[in-house]
Amino acid sequence: MPTSTLGSGPGAPFALVVPVKTLTRAKSRLTGFPDDVRRALVTAFALDALAAATSCPAIGSVAVVTDEPDLANLVRDLGCDVLPDEGAGDLNRALQRAVLALRPRGPVAAMLGDLPCLLPEDLDQALGAVQDKGFVADAEGTGTTLVAVRNPASFVSHFGARSRAAHAAAGIDEITLDVSSLRRDVDTADDLAAARLFGVGPRTNAVLART
Repeated sequence: MPTSTLGSGPGAPFALVVPVKTLTRAKSRLTGFPDDVRRALVTAFALDALAAATSCPAIGSVAVVTDEPDLANLVRDLGCDVLPDEGAGDLNRALQRAVLALRPRGPVAAMLGDLPCLLPEDLDQALGAVQDKGFVADAEGTGTTLVAVRNPASFVSHFGARSRAAHAAAGIDEITLDVSSLRRDVDTADDLAAARLFGVGPRTNAVLART
């Protein structure tokens, strides 16, 4: 079973866990596209985010939580590990089970996979700001894109509706740095339009160019 590098100090690398839903159920609010294009976009979002994450100096390992065999093969090509989705439809349960399976011996973070604009330097800056526990809110200001903890035994996440408030209520510090690419998640067509203006990764751009 993969494990992160030993140590939880300020310079210790993070084990990153990224969940990706079954493609037939993912991004139902991303309307205006045929199902095959929507599935291709979801895959491209994740691959662009993972490519950025694997280039981030603060990341020691990346594990993708998914039951999609085709996606699993693609993320392995990026150097990521793959863990099964054991959440029974609950994202936070899936992440908790994944972290338990991963058994990280140092800092751990969970990041959503719908971040096609992600830049390694923004992720690096955000993780460097984590003192004990930290989270990054999305561009809309109500959701969350990243949760990170220095002590893996204290990992907990509250992704979902109004997760920014839920994470703050759980005593997790909000990271307020200017890390715009880490906040630009895509759930709707309007989100995608905003992401395109910001600048998406090459895989997402390639899918959009074919559409």
